[in-house]
Amino acid sequence: MTASATRNTDAVLLVAKAPIPGAAKTRLIPEFGPRAAADLAAAALIDTIRTACTAGPEVIVAMVGDPAHGARHAELADLLHRCTVIGQRGDTFGERLRNAHVDAAALGVDRVLQIGMDTPQVTRRDLKSGLRLLRTGTAVLGPAVDGGWWALGLVGARGADVLPGVPMSTPETRVGTEGALRRDGLVVRPLRTLVDVDRPDDVAVVARLCPPQSAFATAARTLDPYGVSA
Repeated sequence: MTASATRNTDAVLLVAKAPIPGAAKTRLIPEFGPRAAADLAAAALIDTIRTACTAGPEVIVAMVGDPAHGARHAELADLLHRCTVIGQRGDTFGERLRNAHVDAAALGVDRVLQIGMDTPQVTRRDLKSGLRLLRTGTAVLGPAVDGGWWALGLVGARGADVLPGVPMSTPETRVGTEGALRRDGLVVRPLRTLVDVDRPDDVAVVARLCPPQSAFATAARTLDPYGVSA
């Protein structure tokens, strides 16, 4: 994994976990098993990287785990060669998010729109909208239906220090994040609300929002209990 030589003032920062069976998408494992859950995670990551690469700016992937040991490793390796890949740092998720923003800024990127790998239906338009808002000097937050958020845009990593203090993966995460950013003196602008893939029921919902030929929709069609192709 290598860093690209050219730096941009805008970047999409993708915070991701390697799709290793048994470690990725663990909340899907009771329904689909570890290999199918990892394949869904890999498909979501593939679609998200592809979309991010069409948005124009540099794509930085903050990765935990080695994708060489995960599902669809050859396909992911080809895509990751188009990105700047860095490791995640920190003991908690909030710390890793903060450090990813700090590390992106250290690479010379001014405006960072950070997303995860749970919304493979995200579009080029979504990402470009977030980056345009960042150019006004505001922070950007994309709400998720479950009460979390799917996107966080910061300028110069300002506001990143609040993230370790916000409880993550709860129904109050978005509200807590927005409140902490505002208390830090930032104006926060919203993006549209998306559904992310956290539970088995989310798979079919998100797959129907993806293009039929996408990696995630294709992977989901193999999961009979959810009738994704219906």
